[in-house]
Amino acid sequence: HILPAPGGPAAGYAGFAWSPDSQRLYLTTNQGGEFSELAVWERKTGTLTVLSHHIPWDIENFQLSPDGQRILAVANANGRDELHLFDTRTGKELPVPALGGGSIAGGHWHERLPDQVAYALNSPQSPGDVYTLDLATGKRERWTVAAAPEGVQPGQFVSPELVQIKSFDGLAISAWLYLPDATKFPGKRPVLVSFHGGPEGQSTVRFMGRTNFYLNELGIAVLQPNVRGSRGYGKTFLDLDNGFKRKDSVKDAGAFLQWVGSHARLDAGRIAISGGSYGGYMSLATAVDYSPLIRGAIDVVGISHFVTFLNHTESYRRDLRRVEYGDERDPAMRAFHEEIAPLNHADAIKVPLLVVQGKNDPRVPFTEAEQIVAAVRKNGVPVWYLLADNEGHGFRRKANADFEFYTTVRFLQTTLLR
Repeated sequence: HILPAPGGPAAGYAGFAWSPDSQRLYLTTNQGGEFSELAVWERKTGTLTVLSHHIPWDIENFQLSPDGQRILAVANANGRDELHLFDTRTGKELPVPALGGGSIAGGHWHERLPDQVAYALNSPQSPGDVYTLDLATGKRERWTVAAAPEGVQPGQFVSPELVQIKSFDGLAISAWLYLPDATKFPGKRPVLVSFHGGPEGQSTVRFMGRTNFYLNELGIAVLQPNVRGSRGYGKTFLDLDNGFKRKDSVKDAGAFLQWVGSHARLDAGRIAISGGSYGGYMSLATAVDYSPLIRGAIDVVGISHFVTFLNHTESYRRDLRRVEYGDERDPAMRAFHEEIAPLNHADAIKVPLLVVQGKNDPRVPFTEAEQIVAAVRKNGVPVWYLLADNEGHGFRRKANADFEFYTTVRFLQTTLLR
């Protein structure tokens, strides 16, 4: 037993790699602060030294060179990966060329050429391609080009801009904003605000897939917020939506809705919101609290009431989810769940709603969708409802996924483009 040290703080440790002489163990840990940091454990002394404390982001992965003299590490900087290089003899960071915005995977060293590394980059322009980088010269070479249908040119897809604002309590929160081409779509554009799931997920810079249709064909801007509770911003930020603090993340969503009007290219009068799984709850809860600011809401396999969700989700997930959402068996927490449930405030949803659900979903039971659909329809609000008998937590079969996409396009055309 070497980590944590006896009496030391509880922490996470990952990504272990021994030096060639087996005297040093390289790893990542959040023992010393908010983020997962690159560190080295000395076998002779039993000491742990952090190498990346100056990088205020999580180190997602790293690769030790075959000779043990350098480490290639990937940091998640606000949802966009960055490459870092360390000298293991000095512990200092070395210069390395920027690789462009996206998600970096791999980082494998060549076995015979000491300055050559290979990696994969998922970016707004590619779902994933293989590159090599010469660390001595900075030369980058692309080895693969992902296939694309005829007429589709992924290289022309837009990259996002980082949005940073202050929320209701002064907390700094951020989002990624994708804007349609200004020449093709001049003037203020309608906006789709898309919440990630998790809730400990993160909206990152990566390939957008079919979402590019909204940008390139419909002229709809896409805003992807990272509200409190998202990963990638430190341990404290990650826990800011737990239990009784759940609605603070919804207030973050409201802050982004109010921010839209300050952007020169965005139309605050034409906003729709969407989300899947926990993001579906975010969409429903935001529709409850901020209906006057939006034109429509999309809920994909979302939670409409935490008590009914916890009572009917598969038993193997229940205790884990109670840590995040709160234990509904506690009377105070149950009362809070009743207070914040979108289902109990369905009359506040005044805009058209699209609900998508798989009948066989083991995570968020289909009853979560059924009850919110019935409650909102009861108030005379238009509800579009897709229920697939042969799907689970999200549509995966191509015919179903296609139908969901076409339906979503039509819903956005109806709510934002008319």
